[in-house]
Amino acid sequence: MTTRALPPVTTLTEAQQRGWACVWCRAALGIGLGVGLGEQRVRPSAGAAYTWFPRQCPDRAACQVREGS
Repeated sequence: MTTRALPPVTTLTEAQQRGWACVWCRAALGIGLGVGLGEQRVRPSAGAAYTWFPRQCPDRAACQVREGS
């Protein structure tokens, strides 16, 4: 699990919201890759509540390098 606060879901791409890409660096995460950050529930001011499942890269150091680029 991460100790960082997750970015607002509204700032993320669809791939990041669905766990297909890293929530931090946007690197593609294949099936069985990445670290799940838990189920997240969003209650927007307008519309229905929904759930999203962010994931991050398994290699945090490489992720931080990509994120800084």
